[in-house]
Amino acid sequence: MSDPMLERIQREAGIPELIDVLVERLAPTDLQSLLLEVYRRRAASVQPSHLLERYERDRFVRPSALAPGVLADFDRLVWSLLPEHYAAIELSPVCPLGTNVSVATVDQNKVVTTIRNTEVVADATNVLALECASRRRLLLRHNSQSRERIRLCASHRVVRAQAYQAAPGVLPHFRLLGLCTAGRDEGSFQFETTSLIEHIAFYVRLLREVSHLGYQTHRVRVTLTDLEHGRREQTLTSQVFEPLMAYYPGILCELDPDREAGRGYYAGVCFHIYATNGAGTELELIDGGFTTWTQQFLSNSKERMLISGLGTERLCSQFSALSVETD
Repeated sequence: MSDPMLERIQREAGIPELIDVLVERLAPTDLQSLLLEVYRRRAASVQPSHLLERYERDRFVRPSALAPGVLADFDRLVWSLLPEHYAAIELSPVCPLGTNVSVATVDQNKVVTTIRNTEVVADATNVLALECASRRRLLLRHNSQSRERIRLCASHRVVRAQAYQAAPGVLPHFRLLGLCTAGRDEGSFQFETTSLIEHIAFYVRLLREVSHLGYQTHRVRVTLTDLEHGRREQTLTSQVFEPLMAYYPGILCELDPDREAGRGYYAGVCFHIYATNGAGTELELIDGGFTTWTQQFLSNSKERMLISGLGTERLCSQFSALSVETD
């Protein structure tokens, strides 16, 4: 919200310091109680006919264009391929207020904030990171040097408030498959290389196996970006790319030193995975990288974390053999 708009609201309310009062002088629980009463009264005045109009025009509430069975089939494939040492969890629709802005470079205006000091999940990996940190903290209480890794996965519908370009099927909410691996620095870049192989190998296998569901994914391409001025490029080539190409002959692996997206969000190394659909268009499907989130949550510089995510509906809608035939 722009400053002139805030000034207008305060002026029309007759309370010049309205924002300061709400933010600084009211306890979070008091502000919550106030807003609950405000919206209780507003909700009571909503007429059914107006509700239907709102449902039809509000971009946040319209249903996905994909059938539930399509998403369920994709998730079943995911769970069948997920390595045994990963735990699949079902996330809550909401998470603590500030989950994104406190550790990630995300403006709070891009998140749907609730009046109960929570926010609607905008990125499953942020919440997986919190769960990883909680589990790591329990391990560290028993052994302050614990290297035991926490590996979590979730398939979750997320909501993002930023304005997207209007296009058929483009909604502020979509299903996101997220992976998160947390642990402790193991020296010699060992945590980083093995975690990268785990995440990337899972996605590459998934992109191959989706053919059983009728999706066409050709020319799978993996790119790695060393965000520390190329210091690790040789290590990434020998310890990540070479094992991956041995496991999955035919995949393309490239260093991408010119990548700009994700700088300031990721730390150390990040990656993209692309695939080409039946129409011959290459699309980015998976984004991932290391973050300092568990270091911040646990105030421990030795903690390490790799996150990654795949947009389920992007894959299902853009790589369907049926969609190519009907174009």
